[in-house]
Amino acid sequence: MTELNADTKHHARPHQRPGSNSQSTPQQTWRYAVAGLSASLVGLGLARFSYTPLIPALIAAKWFSASDVVYLGAANLAGYLGGALAARAVAGRIGAVGALRAMMLLATLSFFASSVPVSFTWFFAWRFLSGLTGGIIMVLAASVILPHTSPARRGIVGGVIFAGVGLGVAASGTLVPLLLQQGLQQSWYGLGVLSALLTLASWWNWPAEAKADATPVQHHVKQRHTSPAIRALLIQYGLNAVALVPHMVFIVDFVARGLGQGIAAGSRYWVLYGLGAIVGPLVTGHLGDRSGFGPALRAAFLIEAAAVLLPTVSTAPVSLIVSSIVVGGFTPGIVPLVLGRIHELLPHSSEQQRATWSQATTSFALFQAAAAYGFSWIYANTGGDYLVLFALGGGAVVLALAIDLGLALTTRNA
Repeated sequence: MTELNADTKHHARPHQRPGSNSQSTPQQTWRYAVAGLSASLVGLGLARFSYTPLIPALIAAKWFSASDVVYLGAANLAGYLGGALAARAVAGRIGAVGALRAMMLLATLSFFASSVPVSFTWFFAWRFLSGLTGGIIMVLAASVILPHTSPARRGIVGGVIFAGVGLGVAASGTLVPLLLQQGLQQSWYGLGVLSALLTLASWWNWPAEAKADATPVQHHVKQRHTSPAIRALLIQYGLNAVALVPHMVFIVDFVARGLGQGIAAGSRYWVLYGLGAIVGPLVTGHLGDRSGFGPALRAAFLIEAAAVLLPTVSTAPVSLIVSSIVVGGFTPGIVPLVLGRIHELLPHSSEQQRATWSQATTSFALFQAAAAYGFSWIYANTGGDYLVLFALGGGAVVLALAIDLGLALTTRNA
């Protein structure tokens, strides 16, 4: 009973029994959060988003054809899905912290390995592995840290962790072009060195008891009935992934070629998207802490729907600026809201929280991959109609909001 009483205090002892959701001191909390930020920056931000501005250089240097480059980009998405599915098994075998450190090392190695165009198969394998690291980090990073964070700070701490994704997007629009001035091979070296430094800096900053926290969920937990609210949340998170794809994949090309403004103008909107992605999770996490994650998530869906649909109404510069920043903000900003909502719906079981977050990440990865391929097919078969894509993306997040409101009404009338 003494452990249970200690858990209710704001500053629980750091070395309580592993798995008891012990809360760390504020100094420890931010140290853990920075480790999580470093992991998401390496495995999600750099490993995924730095590839986008490298694509023209890969084609120009004749490393790969334009069609090959598309498949190499898809390899990362496939790897991300594989990582989301494998994360809990990997954590159960080597511990969550061990898995996070290993994935950061693997992502670092992938940058150096990509500096040599040995063959398409070689490059495909490393792009797949870089995606795998992102999927595993997405599932494990927050679930390692948040159980040791006071409930009042979980939103903002989650926001800090996933601000690394936004930093990666911003770096892809600013750092990568600077590295490319030194050469394509040197660009991969530079990304590898940055990744190595972040891996080293975070190495000793993870929660000491997190390895024990990563024990596999027991069978009775796995078989427990999933509530309608959880099932709805998994679908909503997947629909949100669909809504993000038009901006994530097509915004630069839409501005550059669709509006005829050129690559430089398109790149500027990508930087704005990245700046939004840095601030987004901090804002949404803080909002979730203040208002509760259910209302915050509902507001997020409404604002995101308007931002995704905005280019279908107006392509004036101010409209595209607002749309890019807001959708960029929700790209990682939706994550602390969904995480916080899972903790609200499953307040008494960290095992169920981890299992549900793993399922949510898998749902996001599946919907995202399907949308990326589906929207590419639609784009090709509509003669390059970008506005259809934005309309479909907006429709997806409107549907997510409708599911949320419908569930609220059903519950209230039950």
